[in-house]
Amino acid sequence: MNTAPVRTDTLDLIGNTPLVLLEGPSEAAGCEIWGKCEFTNPGASVKDRAALWIIRDAEARGELKPGGTVVEGTAGNTGIGIALVANALGYATVIVMPDNQSQEKMATLRALGAKLITVPPTKFADPNHFVHTSRRIAEETENAIWANQFDNVANRRAHIEGTAPEIWEQLGGRVDGFTCAVGTGGTLAGVGLGLKARDDAIRIALTDPHGAALYNYYANGELASEGSSVAEGIGQGRITANLEGAPVDTQFRIADEEGLEWVARMLREEGLCLGLSSGINVAGAVALGRQLVADGREDARVATILCDTGFRYLSTLYNAEWLESKGLPVFDWLRSD
Repeated sequence: MNTAPVRTDTLDLIGNTPLVLLEGPSEAAGCEIWGKCEFTNPGASVKDRAALWIIRDAEARGELKPGGTVVEGTAGNTGIGIALVANALGYATVIVMPDNQSQEKMATLRALGAKLITVPPTKFADPNHFVHTSRRIAEETENAIWANQFDNVANRRAHIEGTAPEIWEQLGGRVDGFTCAVGTGGTLAGVGLGLKARDDAIRIALTDPHGAALYNYYANGELASEGSSVAEGIGQGRITANLEGAPVDTQFRIADEEGLEWVARMLREEGLCLGLSSGINVAGAVALGRQLVADGREDARVATILCDTGFRYLSTLYNAEWLESKGLPVFDWLRSD
């Protein structure tokens, strides 16, 4: 009988997430596709890892002092992770978030005791962008730090030191490929660097949604985007400090419709309720698996990130009216006719 591990510190609940073999994606790819179940973190997303490393790093450098405040600009999940870690360590939290993100994320942040400030979505060059707004608030707040998840490389260290060795050990040292989408770049770069340090032959792939610029950057050397995506928390138009030096071997661009197809299949066929970023990651993992099989590696193993829970998107991805308003297909079980 398996015995669940015992933790003496609630922050030790972050990380060491399960890795699960995904049957439908494996069949579609012709090789093994494995999903890292980041929704099992206390904040129900992969961003708990970055939150913990960023706060611990600020403490170690003496920047975050007792009774201090952590300020961050986020699409939601990093803010939730920061709020939980900050609560456990006695800090306050201020989160700045675009007002087009899901109501579930906003309600969760408020429930966790974070001060939530919402701003209109805008381009990064705009001084009113949520990232720049959060930086100014941190500068104006006494005894506060700015988490700066996009350019604070403590973010990617969370994955170099945590996620990558976990995947390596869980798969017994036999990993052929890894892929995920990019928000800050911490997960892709960190896992890529961590896995490459163990076996340089592991193929690292970017999976980019439409509307982001990184696919074209890695394919053609130019930051350029086309189309759009409703996915929250992924899609990047610049090379962040976390992305610098990321060992990207290949790249895929995934449409929302394809990501949603995998979201539907994961729920209907495998009982996993996931967000769209996870669906896009699964689609990218299938593409990477097919590429490896075509290169003669029929026994390939590909890992990806199941970023967060679909329960965070009940008002969007799992709402027929919202999907219709975006011109996206409605899951058949949500249809009333």
